[in-house]
Amino acid sequence: MTPEYHGWRSKRINDNIPRPREECVRSIEEHLRVVSSELEIIKEDFGKKNSELGKKIEQLEEEKMRLGLDVDIHKLEAEKLRKGKNNAEEDLDSLKTDYKKLRLSLRTAGLDVRARESALEKSLLECQNEEVRLKARVAELERSLHLCSSRNSVIELKACLSKIEELKKKIRELEDTL
Repeated sequence: MTPEYHGWRSKRINDNIPRPREECVRSIEEHLRVVSSELEIIKEDFGKKNSELGKKIEQLEEEKMRLGLDVDIHKLEAEKLRKGKNNAEEDLDSLKTDYKKLRLSLRTAGLDVRARESALEKSLLECQNEEVRLKARVAELERSLHLCSSRNSVIELKACLSKIEELKKKIRELEDTL
């Protein structure tokens, strides 16, 4: 072998070995850096989902608390309407009693038949009008009571609770997959 060939051959062999370029020089630590494993990636995703679900659970619990307060308010309103209805019924009973007493007193007063009939008719008409008014008021109070009862948010609370349970179940499933 000639020295020229030997020089060419040694250069040729060394051409096959890649040499680092100066702009791409990285430290040994960077080359040896461990790439995140699939398990670590899944753990990170799980952590993110877990925190999102935790926030969602907090929101649902706050909504549940607000709905609980709404239910309490509706119960108080319903109780107030029941008391109003009871008072109206008591007033109606009182008027009936007063009417009976008036009829009795007119009979015993010895008024002539025409005056007594006129007073009784007038009293009867007034009592009937008052009775109609009170019955209308009782019906109105019953409608209001029914509306308040139907607005009760128990169904919404159950829906929120089921959402919370579903989210907790998803969290458990994700934890089990890990």
